[in-house]
Parts: sequence; C-alpha cells; structure tokens
Amino acid sequence: MSTECCCMQCSPSLVLALSSLLGALGFLLLCLNLRAPARYGKHQEKPGKPWARLPARCAWFLQELPSFLVPALLLALRSPPRLEPLGCRLLCGMFCGHYFHRTFIYSFFTRGRPFPLQILLFGMLFCIYNGFLQGYYMIYCAHYPKDWFTDFRFTSGVLLFLFGMGINIHSDILLRQLRKPGDHTYKIPQGGLFTYVSGANFFGEIVEWFGYAIATWSIPAFAFALFTLCCIGTRAYHHHRYYLRMFTDYPKSRKALIPFIF
Repeated sequence: MSTECCCMQCSPSLVLALSSLLGALGFLLLCLNLRAPARYGKHQEKPGKPWARLPARCAWFLQELPSFLVPALLLALRSPPRLEPLGCRLLCGMFCGHYFHRTFIYSFFTRGRPFPLQILLFGMLFCIYNGFLQGYYMIYCAHYPKDWFTDFRFTSGVLLFLFGMGINIHSDILLRQLRKPGDHTYKIPQGGLFTYVSGANFFGEIVEWFGYAIATWSIPAFAFALFTLCCIGTRAYHHHRYYLRMFTDYPKSRKALIPFIF
C-alpha cells in the first residue's frame, strides 16, 4: 500500500462494479420515469400525511449533504498532502464545489413544496453511494500526466462544466423569482434558457456533469453523467407536458430539454 493512502487502496474491480450499477440504475429510472414522473413538486398528486413530508429547504439540505460530506471525509482521512494529486483537486474544486452550492446555498433559498420523506431517503442513499464512488476513484485510483491541465479533454470539460453550472444556477434563480415566500403556485418560467426549453435548470446540470466526466476522463464520472441524463432528463420531459397541459398560452416553440431539438 502506498504511504500516501491512509487505509484504502484502489480496487479497479470495485470501481467498475459500482459504476456499472450506477449506469444500470440510470437506465432503470429512465424506464420507470418515462411512464410517470417521480411524485414530488408539481407532480405530487396527493399532499400526503404531514409526517410523511419535510419542508423543501430542510429536505434539499439533507438530501444533498452526503454528496459534499462523503468526499470531504475521504479527503480528510487521506494522509497529507491531501490535495497534492490532481484527482483530489479536481474532486474538491468541481464535484465538491457543485454540492457545496447545492447544500449550503441552493437549499436555503429554494421555495418548493414540502418534500415526500420516501423520496428524500432514496435521494440521500444515492448521494452517499455516488459521493463515495466519485470520491474513492478520484482520491485513490485517478492518475493524470503532469500536462493534463493542457489536454483538450481537461480544458473543454472544465469549460463545459462551468457553462452548465452557470445555466443551472441562473435558471434556479429565475424559477425562484417566480414565487414569493410561501407561494407554491406554478407559473410559466421566463428568461434565460427558459426561452428555448422547459427544463433549463435540468439541461444545465446535465451539461455540467458531462463536462466533469470529460475533464476527469473517468468511468465513474461518465456513469454519473449518464445517470443524471436518465433521471432529470425525463423530469424535464414531464415538466414540459405539465406546462402545456396547464397553460393554454405556453410557448409552443419551446422544447422540453435540448434547445430546438427535444
């Protein structure tokens, strides 16, 4: 075992197994969610019992926290220098950077409806699983040449990641501005990429994770990007159908997820 590793070493077979399972789970959700969307937010048909829901801010914080905390703990348990390998810096700057925003910023400003407890628990389990997979690989398995910073895959991936993250954050702000505090009614999103698609926030996050996958050039990151596409891509599709059904003046030229295409 390398002296740099605290108590773990890379297991390629474990990485491949966990990544394959993540990809398979994405395809399973694609099949399930194409038929009907996950029952939360605007697609929650029945309010449910009060004990079965949590306020949106609390729920989003609890759900996203493991994706930040698990990799951060893996980094903390690593023998110093903890951020010396490039993989650790990419993990900290990109993956943990995204989930720092989702956990400590987005969750405290969101104005969504109360969140079903069962979906929250599933989300937390997924974030623990994916946080471990991405963190474990980038800390203990990823190896990059010294000139990786100049590689086209790295530069294009980082730019794509930042572009997607910008779209995602800007779209979330536009959605939040549609409501006053305590208002849970849905309105037609306007501005930004919402001019072209109903799921601008979803499009941004999908682009973001494919950028991360290209920049890190890793199987776990590509599996996660595929999972994201299968999971929230279908949600964008159902959001689009919801808007068309609920608003007679909804722009007919607006697509569901990909501008001008789908």
